[in-house]
Amino acid sequence: MKNRLKKKERITHISFNEAEPLIEVFTHNTDLRKRLTNYSKSYPDSCKLIEVDEYGGALFVIKKGRFCFRLTAPYTLERRKKASQHAIRNNNIKRLKNYREEEEES
Repeated sequence: MKNRLKKKERITHISFNEAEPLIEVFTHNTDLRKRLTNYSKSYPDSCKLIEVDEYGGALFVIKKGRFCFRLTAPYTLERRKKASQHAIRNNNIKRLKNYREEEEES
């Protein structure tokens, strides 16, 4: 049995160039690995699991255009306040609880 990797050693490496139509993603990140595994099962023409190493890292190849980076701007204090007020006004948790209670009564 191999020793577990330290957090600092658990990497995610995303590699591509302008000439090739594929992106290589090697990751130890559990959430990303699960998402890519499920995606590769659903869309085998767009994403393939190539190999898994003894430390739990997985290598995937994905067609360009199927993988993206999402950058989000930091929330300003004003934006956080507005989001908080919106969440309070539209309290979906109460609605969901009420819906579940109504469903159980039927």
